[in-house]
Amino acid sequence: MNLEIWPGKPYPRGANWDGDGTNFSLFSENANSVDLLLFDSPYNPQPSAVIPVKERTAYTWHCYIPGIKPPQLYAYRVHGPYDPKKGHRFNSNKSLLDPYAKAVSGAFKWDKSLFGYNPDHNDSDLSFNTLNSAGNVPKCVVIDNDFDWAGDRHPKIPWNETVIYEAHVKGLTALHPLIPKVLRGTYTGLASPPVVDYLKQLGITTIELLPVQQHFDDPRLTNHKLIDYWGYNTIGFFAPDFRFSSCGTNGDQVKEFKEMVKILHKSGIEVILDVAYNHTAEGNHLGTTLSFRGIDNATYYNLDPQNPRYYKDFTGYGANFNLRHPRVVQFIMDSLRYWVKEMHVDGFRFNFAAALAREFFEVNMLTTFFEIIQQDPVISQVKLIAEPWDLGSGGYQIGNFPPLWAEWNSRYRDTVRKFWKGDDRQLPELAYRLTGSSDLFEETERRPSSSINFITSHNGFTLHDLVSYSNKHNESNLENNRDGSDNNFSWNCGFEGDTDDPDILDLRYRQIRNFLAILFLSQGTPMLLAGDECARTQKGNNNAYCHDNELTWINWDSNESKEALLEYTSSLINLRQKHPVFRRKRYFQGRSLYGKEIRDIMWFRPDGTEMTDDDWNLSFVKSLTVFLAGDMLSDVDYKGDRIIDDSFLMLFNAHYDPIRFSIPFHERTWHLVLDTYRGTCDDEAIEEVKNRNLTINHRSFVLLINKTENRTL
Repeated sequence: MNLEIWPGKPYPRGANWDGDGTNFSLFSENANSVDLLLFDSPYNPQPSAVIPVKERTAYTWHCYIPGIKPPQLYAYRVHGPYDPKKGHRFNSNKSLLDPYAKAVSGAFKWDKSLFGYNPDHNDSDLSFNTLNSAGNVPKCVVIDNDFDWAGDRHPKIPWNETVIYEAHVKGLTALHPLIPKVLRGTYTGLASPPVVDYLKQLGITTIELLPVQQHFDDPRLTNHKLIDYWGYNTIGFFAPDFRFSSCGTNGDQVKEFKEMVKILHKSGIEVILDVAYNHTAEGNHLGTTLSFRGIDNATYYNLDPQNPRYYKDFTGYGANFNLRHPRVVQFIMDSLRYWVKEMHVDGFRFNFAAALAREFFEVNMLTTFFEIIQQDPVISQVKLIAEPWDLGSGGYQIGNFPPLWAEWNSRYRDTVRKFWKGDDRQLPELAYRLTGSSDLFEETERRPSSSINFITSHNGFTLHDLVSYSNKHNESNLENNRDGSDNNFSWNCGFEGDTDDPDILDLRYRQIRNFLAILFLSQGTPMLLAGDECARTQKGNNNAYCHDNELTWINWDSNESKEALLEYTSSLINLRQKHPVFRRKRYFQGRSLYGKEIRDIMWFRPDGTEMTDDDWNLSFVKSLTVFLAGDMLSDVDYKGDRIIDDSFLMLFNAHYDPIRFSIPFHERTWHLVLDTYRGTCDDEAIEEVKNRNLTINHRSFVLLINKTENRTL
């Protein structure tokens, strides 16, 4: 191959085609030399051309090759010291993925050549592996970034109107009967009319996708014929995962992803990506050499300063990024901007986000990464969600993230689970969670929407399993049921697992309705796990990360119970969106407003008297009435005009017996909106409650409405 090599430019990094040729740029501070490898096939063990990259600017190796165009395949070979005890793990026998690769083609084939060391050697990672890995790793793809967005715009759903649907690209579509088989499990399948129409009818504003950046399966899973279904083992932070592509892997997956986003945006649905910038798929010191480790291990990874052979691990994955290095921070920021500017996504949910705040060992929310996020004109304008913990000491940081951030609220999850399970001493905590968790977020000038309220997520039981299993059942993960959390606060309603007992089934579905009601009627941003609206089950597996099969895919087969639950969920979301009192922009003040005696929120015992301090401290109390004054909102609309809504009474009974409630403000006209015992949610509220007293069935929730004549929305 006769190629003309020009010096090129150090930035932008990665492979960038300009219509005439391609500029290649790779950062490595400690490398001695770099070779660019060009390939004719993703499975070729030998490159068609080896090009020494001679130009280096500020530790960035670069060249420009006229005539190289999409979909050219390429990789790197990086030369430098192999000295693990000093943190250096260069091995020029390894074909390395470009960290800035926009697409990846081919597949990983498990082989000893993937390791920089000889795994059979007695000294393990201190040994040196001379096997060539090129035939066993995918190749990077030069892409054509041109795409007709046709005037696409970010929907920019206000936080207080956001309803998040956490879903897996394949899990959502793999069994959908109305999607052509060839498109099931793909980006195109997710953007197909049956799915988009379903999301719109359900009331979803924002879909949060489990990782779609290029991932790599852990060898332990491969050896057991399992797979990294969730995809948190990321290796390509710019590249959409080719496993979800219906049109091949030579860069077309990029356009397919963009088309998905464009279609969802056209329907008013936002796209948020679940991302894991805290670690990579290369693992700990015994892991593979696929990219960063072979390019510059000592720069990219957070090494133990006392013994650089090993890694500081706060996530359980081993290879955590070194956020003390400016080029590593730049790499993450470049990736985030790329997904917003080029791929048009609307935000990110950061896995183990506390790990990103560890420049050394302690968690510090004023680290360089978070300071840059706050100032960045692109990233600061999209939705930012933190999973506010990691696995290191002091890693539980809920409520401590900066003002732009929303957070997964695990305290909401656990409190709501405990309350409907019937645990004692839950009312004081429940009050905070119902009202937006001001105790966690208000001090940092954040709003109720900063609390991402969820009861279930991909990690844990589904909602069906939460009320069907008291214990986890993860045997199929082949870890002797040791994996997954043991603190689920679940209750099987009297029988473990599947049953035909009508009384147990009735109770289980009522509990599901209770959970859904509180989720969508609490202040904060609700997140629904995909499939919970139709009672999806994982057979008691609360850590189904390694199953890409019907255990984790949504079963779209319908029955009467599923249809009723789906209609109920949709009605709940519609109720929330129709009434701003359930999605306030500001916290309740707990006092009278506008010269009225009634306060914006009031708390009552079942007998109709206001709660006292002693009442809140009673351990056995599991019943409560909450009054929401819709005409006492302090919120204003986008013009600055005051918002006035209807008023509501929320009646909770988590006891195992029915309880007689006395209705506060009984002189008003109240109508029944929702009753989880009956399974009804009627937004028209045609049934008037004429008696002052109302019996609430055991483990049930009732919502009453008092309509306001001068309601503005």
